[in-house]
Amino acid sequence: MPVDLFDLSGKVALVTGTSRGLGAGMARALAAAGADVAVHDREAPCATEECLRGAGVRTVCLAGDLADRAAADRLVADTIDRMGRLDILVNNAGIIRRHPAAEHPDEYWDEVLEINLTAVFRLCRAAGRHMLERGEGGKIVNIASLLAFQGGITVPGYSASKGAVMQLTKALANEWAARGINVNAIAPGYMATDNTKALREDPVRTRQILERIPAGRWGTPDDLAGAVVFLASRASDYVNGHVLVVDGGWMAR
Repeated sequence: MPVDLFDLSGKVALVTGTSRGLGAGMARALAAAGADVAVHDREAPCATEECLRGAGVRTVCLAGDLADRAAADRLVADTIDRMGRLDILVNNAGIIRRHPAAEHPDEYWDEVLEINLTAVFRLCRAAGRHMLERGEGGKIVNIASLLAFQGGITVPGYSASKGAVMQLTKALANEWAARGINVNAIAPGYMATDNTKALREDPVRTRQILERIPAGRWGTPDDLAGAVVFLASRASDYVNGHVLVVDGGWMAR
């Protein structure tokens, strides 16, 4: 297979939630493959922006709180205005709120669904509209979770939102695949990020999790590099509505 199938030179990507963790890792991977990258954080400056400058690509920091519904449309518009176009959208930004379901506060549910699902839809809608109008196709990569397949414990809002992201990915792929827009998702496994800090600090849960992962370790942001470049590149031109699980083998156990 020609290596240039994975070359993203000349492409412009927007990655949400890039202050650290998986978002920062995927932004670095896209830049290493040649893409110009708009990075996003709730507030400027974006910590990842300076790191990407060393990759020799154009980059810009965009700030916005995705709990504000106007922020999604603004992020896409600002990317196009400042970078000239948008070819790749990676919907990484998300939150998690842990609380037993019987006492789970409404505000936790509302906050998680707003950022993890509604903002993802609004970003997809705005990016998809631009890609359809331009007529040159594009790539949208949503970030789901193992909990799109499983229920989790004490995270009903998070599980519901990620299951919905998986279905949204398929619905958009059905509409846009024939127009050259590939909509797919990555479902990361247990990753060593801020979202899993509580789990990693619990010796019982850590042992239980590691015993089930065939790879025998927590994932890292670098473990998503190949997956996101694949789904953002020409190498995945006939991949539509797929949820790519990157989990060290958890789902196979």
